[in-house]
Amino acid sequence: MSADELAAVVCLEAVLELERAAGTIRHCMEQLSEEQVWRRKEGMNSVGNLMLHLAGNIRQYFVSGVGGAADVRERPTEFSEQGPIPKKQLMGRLEAAVNESVAALARAKTAAELVRVRRIQSSEMTALGAIFRSLPHFRGHTQEIIHMTREMVGDAYRFAWTPPEGKAK
Repeated sequence: MSADELAAVVCLEAVLELERAAGTIRHCMEQLSEEQVWRRKEGMNSVGNLMLHLAGNIRQYFVSGVGGAADVRERPTEFSEQGPIPKKQLMGRLEAAVNESVAALARAKTAAELVRVRRIQSSEMTALGAIFRSLPHFRGHTQEIIHMTREMVGDAYRFAWTPPEGKAK
């Protein structure tokens, strides 16, 4: 396997992980009411804030940092927003950011592009560095959204997938 073939696989796996996590968030959003999306505990963020934050983060790392688009992120507003932005619109914003990120990663699928240094969030890093920093961040907040959703809907929570009965775990 050549370095460019490996780079293409790395970018593809990053895209798949980003899309899987976004699908998990979509699954949670389908179970929450408009009010629940913006509910927050003292000192905590709402699901809506986390979605705005994730969209801002992947745009900054992938669309701007890797893809070269202008960085227009306004991070403080991701957390100060109190809503209500309708959940359909929130999901649309997140999905648009994912789609833009997928396109940026698709263009960066050579070894030379993955190791080229660029400036992201005041740090020098490669596209690989952006992938290894932003994807775990995205997945971590996805798990937080799952937890918040389960806490709010309780026993009514629907899992996206469960192992078949009688199968080994």
